[in-house]
Amino acid sequence: MAAVKSITSPMKFLIQAGLLADLGKHIKQYGDAGLIICDPFIAEKAAADSKASLAEHGVKGVFTVFGGESSDEEINRQQAEFDQAGCRFVVGIGGGKTLDTAKAVAYYKNVPVVIFPTLASTDAPCTALTVVYNADGSFNRYLFLPNNPNAVLADTKLLAAEPARFFAAGVGDGLATYFEARTCYASNGINLVLMQPSLAGLGIAKMCYETIRDYAPQAMSAVAAKAVTPALERTIEATIYMSGVGAESGGLAAAHAIHNGMTAVHDLHGAMHGEKVAFGLVTQLVMEGVPSEELEEVIGIIKAVGLPLTLADLGLKEFKEAEWRQVAELSCAEGETIHNEPFKVTPDMVYDAIVAADQLLQQYKD
Repeated sequence: MAAVKSITSPMKFLIQAGLLADLGKHIKQYGDAGLIICDPFIAEKAAADSKASLAEHGVKGVFTVFGGESSDEEINRQQAEFDQAGCRFVVGIGGGKTLDTAKAVAYYKNVPVVIFPTLASTDAPCTALTVVYNADGSFNRYLFLPNNPNAVLADTKLLAAEPARFFAAGVGDGLATYFEARTCYASNGINLVLMQPSLAGLGIAKMCYETIRDYAPQAMSAVAAKAVTPALERTIEATIYMSGVGAESGGLAAAHAIHNGMTAVHDLHGAMHGEKVAFGLVTQLVMEGVPSEELEEVIGIIKAVGLPLTLADLGLKEFKEAEWRQVAELSCAEGETIHNEPFKVTPDMVYDAIVAADQLLQQYKD
């Protein structure tokens, strides 16, 4: 029997300037009391901006501050807050790890979850997935959730005000979506809901790449000016929605597996998810032996949005072969998405592709 092909996505994706001030209107359908988990930097603003709307729509917002890591300890702590306040649903306002924590809390409490990203730095908002880390920041496991978020609200005014580096990181994460989905589709691989990629998933992933290619460099100028423009809005739709749905339904391959391996390198702990994924993508394309024109187009986008190019740019002080052999081993761990590649991948191949990609990228430095 043929494997099930899937397309999965949030029930709703809303994109507009000023959604935070309308929060009450968009969450009242989920109940009269919500646990609102916020990044520390946005907690005060979120409470102040949404206060009138929550009151108007009769929703009690129980605001808590995220502890910094989407770990089992933090997920359990937020569940205790949820129980104590008698909440009915969860809202996450912040970056990827805050949102992953909100999704996990809602899953364990079996309640709706509304996601409100303050950064377009990853596609975490839309997926039925939480990445659980250990308390020290190293990767622990993927927690596969039965459903995608009930709603994702993208406030373009808030997202235009984020630091340019975070916005660029979202472009880096989104850039890999199509190339990983394409590989996964060609090899009949397994997508993020453990089914086979659908044509619709591949199509959305391709549109994600085309939108990033055509609008992301221009959107970076809007972010620099903290201005909302059509190019910014299109890029946000690509990096948050198309990338999330495209990755989940289309599947991941080497780029994200190499990112997971790179989390073990101490020097790179300051590098963002999307920055490492962009390097992982170039490594994947080198390993797949794609034509130079395609590599050049991808590297051109990486440069145009100001993403780090080389391992040194990502923060590596000294290249130690043993350390990068370990990255290659971790990338090829059992169950990793690298096994969606259409050929048998070995740690030696990954290591060679990493050093070749780094060498190639050095040629593109100004």
